[in-house]
Amino acid sequence: MPPLDWLRIFEAAARLQGFSAAAREFGLTQAAVSQRIRNLESWLGRDLFVRSARGVTLTYAGEGYLPLVQDALSRLERGTEAMFGTAPRDMHISALSSHLDALVLPALPEFTYAHPNVQVVVDTVPQRSNFEQDRTALQLRFGRGDWARRKAALICKEELAPMAAGQDNREWPEIAGIKLRGERPGWRDWAAVTGYPAPAQDRLSVDSMQHALSAAAAGGGVALGSVALARPHLEAGRLRKLALPSLATEDGYWLTWPEDEFRAPKAQQMLADFTTALRGSVGTIE
Repeated sequence: MPPLDWLRIFEAAARLQGFSAAAREFGLTQAAVSQRIRNLESWLGRDLFVRSARGVTLTYAGEGYLPLVQDALSRLERGTEAMFGTAPRDMHISALSSHLDALVLPALPEFTYAHPNVQVVVDTVPQRSNFEQDRTALQLRFGRGDWARRKAALICKEELAPMAAGQDNREWPEIAGIKLRGERPGWRDWAAVTGYPAPAQDRLSVDSMQHALSAAAAGGGVALGSVALARPHLEAGRLRKLALPSLATEDGYWLTWPEDEFRAPKAQQMLADFTTALRGSVGTIE
């Protein structure tokens, strides 16, 4: 088996898509990382990366080897924690970009204050379907908390409220609606529950909540926006909630993790503190 140090550096370089980023994570020089990667490739007898002026990318062999290395490192870490109860040295979490901005990043100051020796590694997941292939232990997911072989802690329920640009002084129903396609309840659902009429016209149709909020903040109309995800916009004054009822939903934002992980007392405490920090980051927006 190759030295563990080589495997850890290979995993970081592949995950971060660069030798420089891996060097920063381990506090090494880029040359030191490059040498360890070459040592590993020599030991295996196969190239793991394609090197070019633009950076590095995994070869076919590297793509196949990466999940094996990640699984082995994860098992070693879990086994060590379960047997010896060591305090985790790092915490990896993945989420959609909009969820990171609105929920995860605002929670980190409180968490890192309580755990100053834990390095937080944040990874962006491009879309919800990618979570099933993502090997990050901690994931912030949207749904109802029922994911196979994963435990989940509710951070907040989804609440949808009519929102428009902060500088737009028009009131309902003068502003055209923004239609959000997808699984979330829409204007018709909101109208059926609240008794208010839906917007007379939709001038814009988007496929993500992030785009709906950005369009509303830019003056593109009124969005039925997620209060949790709109928090940065609302606090900065880019968006304002209209004086209209909001719509409670069955969905929510959940911190999830594999059912066989975070069993050691110190790991459980870290998880509990991070959950508390996430819930505190949601706050209350009037």
